[in-house]
Amino acid sequence: MFEKAVLIVGGNKGDRNALLKSALEALSRLGELTLKSGIYETEAWGGVAKGPFLNQLLEIKTSCSPSELLACTQQIETDLGRKRAEHWGDRTMDIDIIYFGERVIVTPELKIPHPFIGERRFVLAPLAEILPEFIHPISGKSSLQMLEECEDESEVRVVF
Repeated sequence: MFEKAVLIVGGNKGDRNALLKSALEALSRLGELTLKSGIYETEAWGGVAKGPFLNQLLEIKTSCSPSELLACTQQIETDLGRKRAEHWGDRTMDIDIIYFGERVIVTPELKIPHPFIGERRFVLAPLAEILPEFIHPISGKSSLQMLEECEDESEVRVVF
């Protein structure tokens, strides 16, 4: 059985463009990339990382379970040089699962929908670009509505 998952992919260390491309290539081996947002340059979020990120939102049609997808994305991060030294710190690659179909999943390892969607303009802007009418399964709000209500004033701009 295939299901669509929404991922945010990005980083702020190293050759950001090349790392983003490598992440997409690796993710394409997990299923079909059905939607891709533009590439956004965004301010670091969370008060720890220093440099700007390149981020892209993707939808992938995959046969992986949520836990398998998490394990695979974490391995891709590691393969692309991610070191988990500092929570919300600088990193070569970060891949977060935003949605997995319309499922709500809460385990110690995985929370879907991602708990910070509504607080992160760098997620909401590309989400509203490619899935503007998608309804958050808990809040009942569309991507566009969440973006309009987001209080995060971080700079987020399309670069590619």
